[in-house]
Amino acid sequence: MNKEPLFHITRNSNIKWYKAWIIRAIAIILALILCGIITSMTTGLNPIGVYGTMIDGVFGTSRRIWMLLQNMAILLCISLALAPAFKMKFWNLGGDGQSLMGALGAAAVMILLGDRLPSGLLIIVMIVVSILCGIIWAVIPAFFKAVFNTNETLFTLMMNYVAIQLVAFFVIVWEVPRGSGKIGIINQNTQAGWFPSLFGSKYMINLLVVIILTVLIYVYMNYTKHGYELAVVGESEATAKYVGIKTKRVVIRTMVLSGALCGIAGLLLVGGSEHTLTTTLVDGRGFTGVMVAWLAKFNPLVMILTTFLLVFLDRGATEITTIYGLNDSFGAIITGIILFFILGSEFFLNYRIAFRKSGKEAA
Repeated sequence: MNKEPLFHITRNSNIKWYKAWIIRAIAIILALILCGIITSMTTGLNPIGVYGTMIDGVFGTSRRIWMLLQNMAILLCISLALAPAFKMKFWNLGGDGQSLMGALGAAAVMILLGDRLPSGLLIIVMIVVSILCGIIWAVIPAFFKAVFNTNETLFTLMMNYVAIQLVAFFVIVWEVPRGSGKIGIINQNTQAGWFPSLFGSKYMINLLVVIILTVLIYVYMNYTKHGYELAVVGESEATAKYVGIKTKRVVIRTMVLSGALCGIAGLLLVGGSEHTLTTTLVDGRGFTGVMVAWLAKFNPLVMILTTFLLVFLDRGATEITTIYGLNDSFGAIITGIILFFILGSEFFLNYRIAFRKSGKEAA
């Protein structure tokens, strides 16, 4: 006689939202406890003091807070770009390249037209060119996926490296001074193409733009026909075709949106904060954005929280390695453990473990 297994795993598709957040909170607490134990054993430091240093490194001064918000804005913008594509199950790993091309477009306009156009018109041209550059870089893999069913993961990943080499080429073309291998601050004397400060902060425009985009993408994905169609394509392409949705059109349209938002992210980096162009300008945010979107289950409003978490961990880890003179890997270990527990908690959100009943209970 076959005995019933000790436990079995079943799908949990209707967990209440507050239970989901309780599970995530427990995961974070357990991660912090484990990180504290590891910190004490390996460094001899007081883990409470280490966590305090992380918090101080992020919120200790007004400048640090503004840097936190600026980094959140750029990462959130790229994450918003990736969310529609991933919800459609188009695995767009080209966020870095698409954003970098948007940055290249903005920098080109600033360098070539900075002394020829008035500031307001120059910024408008920068916006248009950055968006177009991002769209072009996103539509190329979308077209080949829709028409020839190519592997979009490899295609978009490959496009990142092509974008990096293009930027490297133009950095040499526009380098200042000659032979330096870098552009430096673009239009430093005239500030042509720089976004104006708002409420005393040069980062405020970036924040406002991303807040508006977050609301618009939330509405687009949840309350529009296009958002419904991309969700259906993501659930089942066969079902989408059966109900009359033109899947090829949805793929290309969604990637146009993704490319445009990545182009805006590049524009915000060049025109709003960094005012320069380098091959490392985007700094891997296209890959981090995948995690942000996935943890938030492609909900743009929840992405604000996941973006904050990842930026906080990154900046906090940098602070503790600097203050305590630790190896850079130590901060990465702390961040990795916390993210591992958070990602692991997703299992308990999606599945339920049911244990075998005892003989008396079964009777």
